[in-house]
Amino acid sequence: MSLKIAIQGAKASFHEEAAFKYFGREVEIVECDSFKKTCELLKQRKVDYIVMAIENSIAGSLLPNYNLLRDYKFHITGEVYLNIQQNLMVLPGVKLKDIKHIESHPIAIRQCEEFLSELEGVRITEGSDTAATAKMIAERKLTDTAAIAGTLAAEIYGLEILEKRIETNKKNATRFLVLSNEVVEHKNANKASLSFQTGNTVGSLATILQCFAEQNINLSKIQSMPVIGKRNEYDFFVDVEWKKQSDYEAAIRKVLKHSINFNIMGEYIKNEKL
Repeated sequence: MSLKIAIQGAKASFHEEAAFKYFGREVEIVECDSFKKTCELLKQRKVDYIVMAIENSIAGSLLPNYNLLRDYKFHITGEVYLNIQQNLMVLPGVKLKDIKHIESHPIAIRQCEEFLSELEGVRITEGSDTAATAKMIAERKLTDTAAIAGTLAAEIYGLEILEKRIETNKKNATRFLVLSNEVVEHKNANKASLSFQTGNTVGSLATILQCFAEQNINLSKIQSMPVIGKRNEYDFFVDVEWKKQSDYEAAIRKVLKHSINFNIMGEYIKNEKL
């Protein structure tokens, strides 16, 4: 029986590509129209894992997804990076001059702002997903509409790529997290995602960061999110990397003394291959 992987978006989306890259193609992809829906399915144990985008090298962090991580408290069991290449695609035979409307995911639009700014008389609309727009064009036979999506979407939905690699920055990568209900033990784990709060005093965050530095732990990311309903209080989400497990364990013991609501969200193997 194949694993069920929940993703936000349609087949041929970048989320599906990330799921295939991490798990291989012998999995069942469960399409969802929102990230919250993926979380509900995992909570109800209707799927085995979620593959969820968490940050992009151009658009930055997906802040609403940090809220979902906090609210659902799933375990992070891995990560996968995907090189994002955006393409302008249409029904076969449609020319650039015929396009009156372009639709795609808001992050994809942001990634292609330079290209889009040069187009005149074209309405740009935010959609739910890159591949979903490609699917809509194919199903409705829209001859005045273009999608911004990956090459897989063009292949699956029978569209023609008018312009390749329209993303502004060619070093465009998205990081995805793999989420599970259960802790998955990784024997050679060398990266962890942590969350905590600090006291509202001078140097409280600096004290915690110093704990990591003293044990030679690399802090590869830090993200703050307001604690809902509490003024001037924040959840801090950090990713740390280490070479010696004993250094990591020592750092955690130190941090526990200075933090509030400390949580190890996941320990896994660093994976930054594009």
